[in-house]
Amino acid sequence: MAESIKINTEYITLGQLLQMMDVISSGGMAKAFLSENMVYINGEEDNRRGRKLRNGDVVLVPGEGKVQIQQG
Repeated sequence: MAESIKINTEYITLGQLLQMMDVISSGGMAKAFLSENMVYINGEEDNRRGRKLRNGDVVLVPGEGKVQIQQG
């Protein structure tokens, strides 16, 4: 089962989510992290830090965890 992350906006970006998950410490690290690591959004590979994540999306960061976006 995936952990839930609540958002109060229509969407957050993948870069913002990585910060919320404590995978990276700053937004500037997102591009480098995603160039070296694969992330799966709803079961599909994606490495775009600006990818918009909306209510219900499930994000898997291998070795870090799996989270589901929920509208708060």
